[in-house]
Amino acid sequence: MNIFGKQGEALGQTAKQFVSVLGSTGSIGQSTLEVLSLHPERFHLFAVSANTRADLLLSQCEQWQPEYAVLRSKEKAEWFEQSLREKGLQTQLLVGSEGLDFIAGHESVDIVMAAIVGAAGLQSTLSAVDAGKKVLLANKESLVMAGALFMHAVEQSAAVLLPIDSEHNAIFQCLPSNDSQLGAEQNLLRSGIRKILLTGSGGPFRTLPLNQFASVTPEQACTHPNWSMGKKISVDSATMMNKGLELIEACWLFNCSPSDIEIVVHPQSVIHSMVEYNDGSVLAQMGQPDMRTPIAHALAWPARVESGVDSLNWSQMSGLTFESPDEHRFPALRLAREAAEAGGNAPIVLNAANEVAVEAFLQTLIPFTAIIEVVQHTLEKIPFEEPMTLDAIQAIDFQTRDVANACCQTFQQLSSS
Repeated sequence: MNIFGKQGEALGQTAKQFVSVLGSTGSIGQSTLEVLSLHPERFHLFAVSANTRADLLLSQCEQWQPEYAVLRSKEKAEWFEQSLREKGLQTQLLVGSEGLDFIAGHESVDIVMAAIVGAAGLQSTLSAVDAGKKVLLANKESLVMAGALFMHAVEQSAAVLLPIDSEHNAIFQCLPSNDSQLGAEQNLLRSGIRKILLTGSGGPFRTLPLNQFASVTPEQACTHPNWSMGKKISVDSATMMNKGLELIEACWLFNCSPSDIEIVVHPQSVIHSMVEYNDGSVLAQMGQPDMRTPIAHALAWPARVESGVDSLNWSQMSGLTFESPDEHRFPALRLAREAAEAGGNAPIVLNAANEVAVEAFLQTLIPFTAIIEVVQHTLEKIPFEEPMTLDAIQAIDFQTRDVANACCQTFQQLSSS
């Protein structure tokens, strides 16, 4: 797959690029709209979507007047439709997964921001890929769950795939400038790369005494020291499962094995990741911990545009520190690396069980320490297999959620007894 593709060649033209934002009410979606607002001459917002935040989606429609809006839930569809008409908006409402597929693959769309959190974003992201769009991938679960299927679809459709996670976007920026390939055609050895250094802040509990983990509250877990993120990804950062999922994603994006990737804890979140070359050189991408930077980079790529992010203040930067991750403190890293090495359905089970456990924790049904216990228990319960189709992948995802939910219920019963 050539990552530039036909659309990459067109980016230098003056015609506006039409953008669909899948998950426009989430943190990545809102940041995307902020970047788009800086460049009205370059981009046109074609479609937006939300899961349940209908009020915010309506506000976005009022401000941007896109051609389409999609609600995953049918509950507020009638109210939303009426509200559009009362405000005199011409935006057309679509509902459910069919609506998401429609705005992801519409012939008028040039760029799709895939920012729906979790497994729910897989199908629509694949629809964008199959339609050959320029896909800005913020939904790491698409590659965690269906890496082989997803990357094969990218190669077959000639879609343009650009990573939005700050770490993977940083790695991409540190690759050789003449190396325009990701996925199966990417070759680290040919590029002279020794290893990838995937950085992570260590989250809010990097130094918290272990005996206090059991009493961690959702509010504490969602208070990240550096980044402003949604609740689910904030909890994943607190357990460092997010870094484990990113390791799996990096393996698919850069066609490498888990052993080619070293995770480095960097509390200041100034260096977003690094690439080490065979000659000993290490290239690092640096910047403020603000998702508007990778979003702007991918939207305009291969050009560069203003993101609205402040420059680093070098005179106030007291120091940058690095350390190895403590897998005793953060066992999610071990589970994720083992899942990456096992392949098959292991990453699907890891992701689905984690989504269930994190939601149970956010609802205060299980303690913070139980999140990883639920994931490990579920991994042990689901037999290994090699899913070859999207239906098979989704079936494993559903099965895993049943097992993980049962495990969460067991924790609830033990805590109440």
